[in-house]
Amino acid sequence: MRPPPASILSPFAIAGPRAEPIRLRTLVGLRWVAVAGQLAAVAAAWVIGARFPLLPVLGLISLYAAVNTVLAARGVPVTALRARHHLAMDAVQLGILLLLTGGTTNPFAPLMLVPVTIGAAALRLRDTVPLAALTVALVTLMALAGVPLDFAADAAVPARTALRFGDWLALLIGGGFFVAYVGRVSSELAATSEALFATQLALSREQRLQHLGGIVAAAAHEMGTPLGTIKLVGSELQDELQDILPDRPDLAHDLRLLRISADRCRDILRTMGDAGKDDLHLRTAPLAELLSEAAGPHRGRGKAIAIDAGEVAALDVRRDPGIVHGLRNLIQNGADFARSSVTITARPQGGGGAAAIVVTIRDDGPGFPPALLPRLGDPFLTARRAPERTGGAEGMGLGLFIARTLLERSGASVAFGNDHGEAASEPRGARVEVAWPVGKLAADGRAALGENPVISG
Repeated sequence: MRPPPASILSPFAIAGPRAEPIRLRTLVGLRWVAVAGQLAAVAAAWVIGARFPLLPVLGLISLYAAVNTVLAARGVPVTALRARHHLAMDAVQLGILLLLTGGTTNPFAPLMLVPVTIGAAALRLRDTVPLAALTVALVTLMALAGVPLDFAADAAVPARTALRFGDWLALLIGGGFFVAYVGRVSSELAATSEALFATQLALSREQRLQHLGGIVAAAAHEMGTPLGTIKLVGSELQDELQDILPDRPDLAHDLRLLRISADRCRDILRTMGDAGKDDLHLRTAPLAELLSEAAGPHRGRGKAIAIDAGEVAALDVRRDPGIVHGLRNLIQNGADFARSSVTITARPQGGGGAAAIVVTIRDDGPGFPPALLPRLGDPFLTARRAPERTGGAEGMGLGLFIARTLLERSGASVAFGNDHGEAASEPRGARVEVAWPVGKLAADGRAALGENPVISG
């Protein structure tokens, strides 16, 4: 099988502008590691006799930890621009901290390369260049205006020994970080590529079936005329042979078989042509029918599925396999975790001249775990829902990732959330909103279909 194109295997090329080049949880986790390391280094340095502005240093680390707490609580997805801002904040905090503790003479100064290294690994060049320029400016400032790192006269460890130990420890920490970070990014990219490869295979199969349907419809159309001619000639020959050679019933029998076989070929091709036209010509469909097609495989699973497309039910939209497959995955997730029902609604957004079409899928299940909301749409979530709630299925996030990827590629934006009852802390069910600009979804159902494929034998 031919491998999928590079654009399919790249998790950032296919997912569009909403894709996270670096996960928020990765940045938050690394920041907590940095806070713990900075506090440990400050404590150890002070104990062995190093002297620096202690209160400003502790205040800077505390502010860093507070900002990290706020960012983790907000859970805003990390776009490329936000990732650059996150890493710039990390570089500025570390640069000021090193500036107060010796500047470039501090053994831990090489760690200034960490934020720009993360940026170079995960961001595009145009986002990495400003980060690299900021790093150069901070290192220059550290070299020119760094506060000297002094040692007390009665320090427990000589200054030279302490600095050598610091160099050794900094190299160990830096090496360990790069190994751990590269391993984590590699595993995440591998998981993303595998998920996208599975999606590409499914879509490739769907597109081959559509193409085959077109060929079949064309074959049925093109072969109809010669089969009709064969049947007509066979009928005339049978009538003439009965008059000319009445003593050859075997020839009459053979001609009768020829006519019967021609009729059978005509019926087979008519059936195949109808099936082919279903695949070839239904490139547009009313929105209500598209939603019904997406929900079809999940009816009869013991969960009621209701569709309400309101005033946009008859809107002609693109019947794209990616859109159908993406919506189907979202509906499947709702059916997996719903207690009794899944509701699918479609509404225009933007008043009379609707600027967007919003499809909302709700279930009456336990809702998405709040801690996972910022990560929904990532492949292979580690947290799982109880198998007894899903009939043995464990929620790994792959279905939601594929759905989000396909729908965003079609021009939609996807948002995950929970509905709440009177008690705001009590989720009443999960909610997924998929919004398309009208121009990205609507289609002209009256447009010409074009010529059938030419078949040459």
